[in-house]
Parts: sequence; structure tokens; C-alpha cells
Amino acid sequence: MTEPYAVPVPRGYRVGGWEVREPIATGAFGSVYEGRRRDGQPTTAALKFLPTGTGTPRQLAHLRELVEREVRLYCGLTRPRLIRLYDTLVVDDPERPELDGATVLVLEKAHTSLAALLAAQPRPASGPALLAEICEGLAQLHRAHWVHGDLKPANVLLMDDGSARLADFNMAAELEGTHAYTPAFSTPDYTPPELLWAEIGERGRRIRPSADVWAFGVLAHLVLTDTFPLPGGTPTARRDAAAAYARGTEELRLSPELPDDWRDIVRDCLTRTHAERITVEPLLRRVETAAGTARSPRPFLTRRPRRTTLTAVLLAAAALAGLGYGISDRASDDDGPAGGPSATASVAPATYGAAELRTDKGVPAAYRVLIVESAHDCAQQDVTPALIAAMLKAESDFDPDLSDPANDEYGIARWTPRVLRFWMNADGTPADTVPEPPFPPAESIPAMGRYLCWIAPRLDAGLPGDRRVLIAAAYRTSYAKVNDAGGVPEKYRDYGARVARYLKEYTPPGGK
Repeated sequence: MTEPYAVPVPRGYRVGGWEVREPIATGAFGSVYEGRRRDGQPTTAALKFLPTGTGTPRQLAHLRELVEREVRLYCGLTRPRLIRLYDTLVVDDPERPELDGATVLVLEKAHTSLAALLAAQPRPASGPALLAEICEGLAQLHRAHWVHGDLKPANVLLMDDGSARLADFNMAAELEGTHAYTPAFSTPDYTPPELLWAEIGERGRRIRPSADVWAFGVLAHLVLTDTFPLPGGTPTARRDAAAAYARGTEELRLSPELPDDWRDIVRDCLTRTHAERITVEPLLRRVETAAGTARSPRPFLTRRPRRTTLTAVLLAAAALAGLGYGISDRASDDDGPAGGPSATASVAPATYGAAELRTDKGVPAAYRVLIVESAHDCAQQDVTPALIAAMLKAESDFDPDLSDPANDEYGIARWTPRVLRFWMNADGTPADTVPEPPFPPAESIPAMGRYLCWIAPRLDAGLPGDRRVLIAAAYRTSYAKVNDAGGVPEKYRDYGARVARYLKEYTPPGGK
């Protein structure tokens, strides 16, 4: 590993409970290794080392800005087409000055990269479907007002099931109106001509979302034809051709092997000026059609259908609970004889999820469906229906109309509006504006489940006490304060004790 800023880490090195294994990749701003651990989930991850503790002051300022940018994006966005961040660590090892102070991102581990796939198998059969997933990832970023800034095959990772994830957000930038600002670094083959010699200001280079669209056009041409759309045998020659194309003295040289529908897509991505370029939402629709993967509605644009069903169930339950009626939660409209194979069992909200949540201890029937399903939506085993119910009891005594203006907290889960904004949407996107109370339980309870699911893996593995109580304390303060205190901070011990009491009360015998 000889590239600038690459971080050599010996096999077997330990950081934060993780052991460094095989090297995965390296680049100008850091190095990635496989990590293994045995004391928690996930057991395998990718450890990205970013050297923020040593170097010249100018280098440090630059690298810290990149790290903060990447962590901010990971923490703010949770999407199915973006590699997930599990944790952030800082190396404390004065005896190794080359590692001391380095930031380590603990990331979801991929199976391989698109670059490796293309090297082994040019023009892969899965290319169109992968392009649709890559475009979906770009749409998720752009809708959240971020620009990737460095889309290329090496920054597209492929999971064990073959699906694509966008990764490496060193160059990502949050939009400020129509522009964002990124460092003066890019990969020439994927950089639009208007940025090749763009002016560099104090905040870096101005970039628009259209830069990602250009990069996608180049990537699509490469995936489908194994060639670049501009002539030249080297990146420098192709860079010069891109500049000549922007001036009108050079033309695109799209491969004759590019299918007609993809040819039109690539042309609309690779326009001479950014103003002519297609935007990502119509691009995604066309790409999905060309790839044969079109679906409606897209999960990142609307709530999941099951969530809509649950909201309807909740509303019906609320209307009927006072009359003592059960309701039927039908998953399908299949016809069949009562009690036969096609019949769907009726589920009364008073008994819904009885194996995980006591039915005789005062959890309001109207909220049971959302409590149980909000826990089920999280893969973290410690985020249970009993935990969510215990926290709702401790936070508001299940009062959907709670209003505490002095602390800016409202509703059944005591949400602060500016925090709820980041957790209220089922697709992981922040709300466009800060919501205003009142906050209905159908919104507050699933948001609580999503927030708890985000908190759980960020708590240190070795903290003493009931993991669920620690998660609850982190909801009331922050996971960082719980980690720093080595457990529930003193200020929140009464709250933790109440949650623990209700946890015991609401957990069925033999459950957790």
C-alpha cells in the first residue's frame, strides 16, 4: 500500500473489540480491512481507517473535514442502496504514531465491488439490474440533498445476494441550495467537463447533483459495453476529449453495441452542459424500465405497504377499543372455507403479539399492533415490544396528547420536533420541514422503534446491566453519554429504574 494517506494496519490489530483481518482496499484517504469480533453483532464488518491523528496541520484539517462529512452522511441517512455504518471508533495507541488518533468507520461488509466484477466479467448479464440499483442509490442521496461526488465502479459494492450498494462518501457533500462544496479531487473519467478545470474556492469546488448524473452515464456505458463513451486510450486523453466535447469540437462515441433505450439514457446523462442534463428522478424511471425492474411505488418514495396497513389497523382498533370489539387484520383477500387453509385468522389488538408482550398489564389495546410491529421492523434483538411499551409508559403513561412545551417534548413518545424530523419517515429520509405537534401515535411509535434500532449497535458491547435499559437511557440522552458514563448516567437512573420495572411487568414468562 503506497498511495498517499493509505493506512497500513497489521493483521491481528485490535480496536474497539474488533480484530483486523485481511486487507480489502486502499485509496488516497484511507484503507479498508475485514474486521472480526466475537462479543456482539455483527460479527464481520469492514473497518475503514482514516488517519486523522497524525500529519501536518493542513493535512489534519483536510482529513477531519472528510471524516466528518462521511460520518454525517452515514448517520443522517439509512437507505437500502447505501452501505450501512455500524459504529465510529478512534484509535488510542501512542506507541503507533501512524495509527494513533485514526478514525475507524465500522461498515457493512460487502462481498466484492463492481470494479472487481467488471475486471473478471466485462459486460455482466446482471449489468442492467445493477445500474437500476445504482441509480436508485443516487436518487436516495439526491432526495436527501446530498451529492455523491465520486461515483465509479470501485465505489459501488456488491453484497452476498448480488445487489448493489453505494459506498465511499469521502467526497459526498450536502447541498446548500443548488450547489454543494467538495475537495478538489475527482476521478477524471467520471468527472463532467464543467468541473475538470473548475475554480477552487476556500470551501472547495462547487458541485451540482448533475455531476452524479454524468458519472452514471459513463458508468452505464462502461457496464453495458466495456468501453468509455469518449475516445482515448488513457484517462488523460479521455479527459481532454471531454473538454473538447464541451466546447463542441468533439462528439460522443457511443458504442454500437449499446441498446437503443440505453443509448438515449446515456446521451441524456452526458450532455455538454449541466443545464441540459436529466435529473435523477426521471432518470431512475427510465433506467428501471430499460432494465426491466420498474416497480410502483418505489419504497424510498413512499411508506412501505405494511406500514400503511398497520396504520389502518391502529385507527380501527382505536375506534373499536372502547366498545370491546376485536378487529380482523387480514393479510390477503383469499377466499376459502372458514378455518380452512386459505382462511386468515382474526387478531384482536388486545391479544396481538401475546408471546412478546403481556396482555394483562395495562398496555392499551389500541397501541399493541404498532408497538409489536415497530419492534419487528428492527433486526436488533434487544429492541423488543416489551421495551417499546415500557418506554412509552415511562415517557408519557401512554398519553397520546402529552404536551411539555418547557422541554419541547410532545406526544406518546415525548418527541422533540427537530429530532422527530429524522425518524418519522419509514423510508429513512428526513422530513423536509420540522414537524409541528400534536404527533399521533401512528407516527410517534414507529419513529421510536427506528431510533432505538439506530441506537442499539452504537452502545459499547461491554456495558454492564440490561441492554434494553441502556438503549432506553440513550433514547432519553444519547448513546455517547451512556458509553462515556459506562452505563446509565446518574441523572437518568430513576428513569432507567422505571423502564426496568415496566420491562419486567410487560415481558411474558420465558420472554425477554
